[in-house]
Amino acid sequence: MGTGRSGAGVGAGDWAIAVCVAAALLVTGLSGRDSAAGPDLPGYALLAAGGLALAVRRRAPVPVLAVTGSCAVGYQAAGFDVPAVAYLFAVYAAVRAGHRAVTVAASVAVLAALPLAALASGLHDTGEAFAQARGALELAWLVAAGAAGEALRQAERRAEEAERTREETARRRADEERLRIARELHDALTHQISIIKLQAEVAVHVARRRGEQVPEPLLAIQEAGREAARELRATLQALRDDGTAPPRGLDDVPELVERARAIGLDATLTIGGRRHDVPAAVGRTVYRIVQESLTNVARHAGAATASVRIDYRPDALAVRVDDDGRAAPGSGAVPGVGLLGMRERVTALGGRLRAEPRSAGGFTVEAELPVERTP
Repeated sequence: MGTGRSGAGVGAGDWAIAVCVAAALLVTGLSGRDSAAGPDLPGYALLAAGGLALAVRRRAPVPVLAVTGSCAVGYQAAGFDVPAVAYLFAVYAAVRAGHRAVTVAASVAVLAALPLAALASGLHDTGEAFAQARGALELAWLVAAGAAGEALRQAERRAEEAERTREETARRRADEERLRIARELHDALTHQISIIKLQAEVAVHVARRRGEQVPEPLLAIQEAGREAARELRATLQALRDDGTAPPRGLDDVPELVERARAIGLDATLTIGGRRHDVPAAVGRTVYRIVQESLTNVARHAGAATASVRIDYRPDALAVRVDDDGRAAPGSGAVPGVGLLGMRERVTALGGRLRAEPRSAGGFTVEAELPVERTP
């Protein structure tokens, strides 16, 4: 298997090495040319081609291995007694890219073919001892080139593994710090919210014992305190379970609408389109948009009615929340923390968010989130 280096582009350094090797092969061929070994032009062409092929050794190491090996055998057969330098570079590049088995097979074939090509051209006819010595030297150079490529490949793998380990360690530390902060916030906020909720419940209880009508704002405070405590517990549990706790999603939207009705808001929920499965992240985002919108309606809008509509579309999920509150056309939306949070969630999923006063009065929040349907 390769290590991914074969996809690298051809740079100036690659061309420089290829041109230098080609020049060295040509110079060696010119200085050691056997004039009785046939025509010169094919041999020179093979010398140049073998060197220049190295320019793409990182992009295509196996084809370059085949080309340089064939050129080495070819110019030996043409009568050029030139070492297979380009093939050594190709062996190094192929082993570095992870193609060890292919390199070994190709090298065995080249080592077998080179003596035959030399004998066919009349080179190295001085005896068997010389041929054996030359073969041993060529084998040693091939082993050295392959060993260098393997050593660098292993070094790169260790560097990549070290980098991956550092990233995992940093991510784990970030998760631990986030959990620590969440716990501290949970402890601090739960204490304060518990006090608010307890005081509201006591006030409600006292009012009912006296037979008095319980004010709607007091009931809203009581319910908001309960919901905030539930949300804090659920958030901390999700962090502790590393995302394994079931998140709030589309199935929990009706509960939000019922809660809004419980505090006196005339809230309705309409679901249109043919229902289909959506990603969990989309469901969570829709839940948060509805939750934040209804909370803003109850706190700030002074509205009597609110409508929530969820539309299932073939390639998107749309949600819209309208109210009849005090917002006037042209007044613009104040970018509070809740609205900014909604926009960040929607943008992260590649969707669009619109939040602005309606022409007929009141406010509207509308989002469209893309979904990928599985066949």
